[in-house]
Parts: sequence; C-alpha cells; structure tokens
Amino acid sequence: MWSGFDRRRQFSELNEQEVLSLAISSEEDDARIYQTYSMHVQEDYPATAEMLLRMAKEENRHRERLISLHQRRFGNIIPLIRREHIAGYYNRKPLWLVQNLGIARIRAEVAAMEEAAHQFYILAAQRTSDADTRRLLGDLAAMEARHTDLVASLEKEMLPEDVRSEEDALAHRQFILTWVQPGLAGLMDGSVSTLAPVFATAFATQSTWTTFLVGLAASIGAGISMGFTEAAADDGTISGRGSPIKRGLAAGVMTALGGLGHALPYLITNFWMATSIAFVMVFCELWSIAWIQKRYMETPFWRAALQVVLGGALVFAAGVLIGNA
Repeated sequence: MWSGFDRRRQFSELNEQEVLSLAISSEEDDARIYQTYSMHVQEDYPATAEMLLRMAKEENRHRERLISLHQRRFGNIIPLIRREHIAGYYNRKPLWLVQNLGIARIRAEVAAMEEAAHQFYILAAQRTSDADTRRLLGDLAAMEARHTDLVASLEKEMLPEDVRSEEDALAHRQFILTWVQPGLAGLMDGSVSTLAPVFATAFATQSTWTTFLVGLAASIGAGISMGFTEAAADDGTISGRGSPIKRGLAAGVMTALGGLGHALPYLITNFWMATSIAFVMVFCELWSIAWIQKRYMETPFWRAALQVVLGGALVFAAGVLIGNA
C-alpha cells in the first residue's frame, strides 16, 4: 500500500510510551493465542496443551512486568495501540488458519511467533538513535529471546520423544482419515468413473467440444455427489474421521479434478491430438492414485498400480466399445 494512503502510523513515529504500550498489547494478544491453541488441542494432545498454557502464563508475567514499568515511567493510563495500528509491524496469522492445520503446524507457529517478535525488536533498536528508546527496545528483544529459549525448554521438558511421537502419530492418522482417505476415494471415483462417458462420447461423436461438455458435466456432477455423500455419511464423532465438512470438501474437489484431468484436453479442436493428451492424463491420474496409496496407505506400489490400472482399463474399454457401437 502507498504510504500516502496508509492511515496507520509508522513505528518510527512512536514515542517510548507508545512503544511500551504496543509491547503490552502484543504480549496480551500472544497469551490469548496460546490459550486458544491449548483449548483447541487439549482433548487429543494434552502434553502440548499444557506446554501452551505454560507459554500463556509466561506471556502474562512479561505483560505484568511491562505494565509495572509503564506505571513507574508514565502513569496508570496505557494508550491503546495494537499491531494493526502500526504500518510494517509483524502480524499474527488468524487463529482459524493455523489451528486447523494440525499439531505440528501449531508448534511451528508458536516458535515462529516468538522469533518474529525477537527479530522485530532487534531491528527496531538498530534503527533508532535515541539512547533511551534503544535501551527499551533492546530490553524487549532480550525478553523475546528468552521466550524463544523457553519454547525449546518447555518442549524438551513436557514433550519427551515418546510423547511427541505419540502425538505426531495421532495427528498423522487424523490427517489420513480426514483428508487423504476421502480425497483418495474422490480421485479414484472421478478418474475412473468418468472414463466411460468421456471416451464413449469422444468416439461416438468425434466432437471435441461435445466431449468436453460431457466430461465437464460428469466431473462437476460427480464432485458434488461425492462431496455431499461423504459429508452426510457420518459426523465424525463415533468414527473419529474428523469434520464432515473437511471430508466432503476433500472428496468433492478431488472427484471433480479426477474427471477434469482427461476432459480438459478436449478443449483442443483437433480430435486425435486431444484424445492422445487425454490418454496421457489418464495415465498420470492412475499413477497418482497408486502413489498416494503407497505413500499414505502403505499399499505396495505395484499392487496398487495393478488394481487401479485394471479397474481403469475395464471402464475405459467399456467407454470405447459403447462409443464405437
């Protein structure tokens, strides 16, 4: 954004009281973020939840020290200055973007939060020539550096290797059940089930535009159907498969992509060129399915490839035979 249109203040324009007020509000926000993360992971990852609560308490203790310093230097009234009021000040990612990405992402975000604050105060101290302001910013940087060390020490204390491995295994299993399994089912359905209508239309009409429209309709229709079916199958409470919205989204999107892969080449007007590219896309789709099964479902690659290719070949043959009838 152009500085002339940005109504936020520059960090260089803040006086010492305002810098201290900004630090107080930032520490308060970080404590609330840690508490929210802790509440979110409490049921499945109690050790990490306890670590996050300890971090929140540490942030609150630092906030209390900063408030005491403000009272001694500037009085009891603390100006309301928050991160979003300052141009160029480091921001925190919205909670809903992080807490849904898994336990490893939350742990990484905690470390990144502390490191970002530490680096910001160091750079800010280097940019000022005022001795008192430089000293204040240096003190804040030292506090954040201790926070970074605290994250590592708390992880070592509260997340020994066996506990961390157990939590990581649980997170991986949940990722498989919520995203990979429905997505794989959708990709298989979209890639295989649309072969017959697409290639039957292609060989019956030899019209690339008509074939594309049939493939587009089949892919989108199958995606919507699979998405609603997966979401309505169960709410995840008993099965432990996670949010039905996430599962439905994964199944629906991957189903549509699986069908569109070999439908999009028919945007090319030359029939045999489009069909040749569609053959290549089918191979890539089936190879991807086999790779996902091997990578996430621990299915031997050649076994997965044989199953997928056999099923795809049968459907493809049915489409070609019907199209040439």
